[in-house]
Amino acid sequence: MSVLTWIILFCLIGGLVSVLAAALFLLFPERIRARLLPHFISYAIGALLGAAFLALLPHAMESAGDIDIHNISLTVLLGVLLFFLLEKMVLWRHCHHDHCEAHDPVEMPVTNKAAGSIVMVGDTVHNFVDGILIAAAFLTDTHLGIVTAIAVAAHEIPQELGDFAVLLHSGFSRGQALLFNGLSGLATVAGGLLAYYGLQDLDHLLPYALAIAASSFIYVAVADLIPGLHKRMELAETVKQVSLISAGVLTIYFVHGTLH
Repeated sequence: MSVLTWIILFCLIGGLVSVLAAALFLLFPERIRARLLPHFISYAIGALLGAAFLALLPHAMESAGDIDIHNISLTVLLGVLLFFLLEKMVLWRHCHHDHCEAHDPVEMPVTNKAAGSIVMVGDTVHNFVDGILIAAAFLTDTHLGIVTAIAVAAHEIPQELGDFAVLLHSGFSRGQALLFNGLSGLATVAGGLLAYYGLQDLDHLLPYALAIAASSFIYVAVADLIPGLHKRMELAETVKQVSLISAGVLTIYFVHGTLH
């Protein structure tokens, strides 16, 4: 397959397939969702951190060429600060449970519907950026692109489930929530196409794009996902969390190693 075909295919997997998976997950009773969702989040943390540190950053440094490695590290740092600012503007914050303080209508001076719309804005921006990151990875190496898309999909499923729940609590019907989340998922493909046509002749920018991808994964894992795990401090729960985070890391390690 051509690089463009790979990008479109895995952007669809990272965007729309995760939306459908989350929609199917909503069919389960709420008590079962509440029990399983933290496990998905723990696994996603491992996948994101594994992709950042075991795949994206090594490839960014290997492909740097004449670029000073310190510039790659600086790009990662600036990327983390960028995503912090986006989150401050409510353009990046994601919900991974039914009641999200960032988009809670009680905490925001807006109507319920407006709160749901804000969720969709943030989701669309995030999906668009994910598409750019997936495309940058595929333009560097097909195997790296697959690993990056796996990490995106692992995170998108619990994130989309949280977004669905917020939309339903905001007054959207299930059909509307599915439609808007599906349209938002298409932003992943749009981001992938833009990056493909914008970066394919700009090889010298790819190491920086991979560094930004790594900073995105690190920020989402550390700022958005890990804090929620600290709400459950029991030893048994901690063991499960560490085990599933390790499983996510090992998935990336073995997939990346096998493909290479």
